[in-house]
Amino acid sequence: MGESIFAFIVVLGVLIFVHELGHFVVARFFGVGIEKFSLGFGPRIIGKTVGITDYRISAIPLGGYVKMVGEEPDADIDPADIPISFTHKHVFKRIMIVAAGPLSNLLLAVVIFFGIYQILGVTILKPSIGEIIENSPAEKGGLKTGDLILAIDGQEVPTWEAMSDIITTSNGKTLAITVLRDDATQDLSVTPEPKPFKNIFNEEVDRYVLGIMASGNAFKKDLSVFESLSESIQQTYTITVLTIKGVVKLLQGRISPKTLAGPIMIAQMAGEQAKEGATNLVFFIALISINLAIINILPIPVLDGGHLVFFFFEAAIGHPVSIRVREIAQQAGIAVLLLLMIYVFYNDIERLLFS
Repeated sequence: MGESIFAFIVVLGVLIFVHELGHFVVARFFGVGIEKFSLGFGPRIIGKTVGITDYRISAIPLGGYVKMVGEEPDADIDPADIPISFTHKHVFKRIMIVAAGPLSNLLLAVVIFFGIYQILGVTILKPSIGEIIENSPAEKGGLKTGDLILAIDGQEVPTWEAMSDIITTSNGKTLAITVLRDDATQDLSVTPEPKPFKNIFNEEVDRYVLGIMASGNAFKKDLSVFESLSESIQQTYTITVLTIKGVVKLLQGRISPKTLAGPIMIAQMAGEQAKEGATNLVFFIALISINLAIINILPIPVLDGGHLVFFFFEAAIGHPVSIRVREIAQQAGIAVLLLLMIYVFYNDIERLLFS
């Protein structure tokens, strides 16, 4: 339990710091004054004031914030502070300051994946057949255990993943497969068949398959700096797209809200990853960082996405949205977030008691 709490604090601390640092750096770049840079909410525990900025750690470690000069549109601003006031900056500068938080979380994921690829490289699974399912298209087409698939329809398949992508997107078309068997190449024709599978969203989908299983033969490949950067960007993009799809499916009712997790579940998962080693923990931080970026960009008032909606409206209509409209929207946003927090805590407690 203690390890889970410590791991949770580490994960949350890193994510909050990076998120708020994004806001802070871009705000300072555009000349906005920062009054507070806080990790956590509530009463100040420790801190140090440098210039006008109070850098602090606060009592409730479930978030953080950067308080900028003139952040509230209806706040009384000392005329001397207008040059460093957030509200008095051009709307596109405010958009970039607000967007910098979620973008920093995505950048953190890229940096983490880059470090993992540079240190560990990648493990590549060879397209080597280990087992063939009885009465499958592979068996009917003449494939055998031990075959190494070299090409499909003339296209080289250096990895099991590349081979799988071609098969699953074949739409049932007969494939010309070149295999290496007993040090000699053979050409075979195999027609994939659809088979129902559960995807990562627990939806049943049809996927074209040959009915083969990997032998497990693999090799480690070291990556250059540019290859690691490319892979890390691709990995971040893939997880981001899957996360957005998950949110959309959740809103459509195609995914149960029971899948939502709160701080208790995240603490448990962080503890489990910490036990598996530092690599697992930092990978987990990258995943949660991407999730945090997506959640913050949702168009809910009080979140970064809600602020961005107001600023985009301002850019479109030429003047800020009225204070009254913003107040009502923020109250509604707070209510939505409170209900969501209660629900995810309920989910977490239910999992603890009945799992």
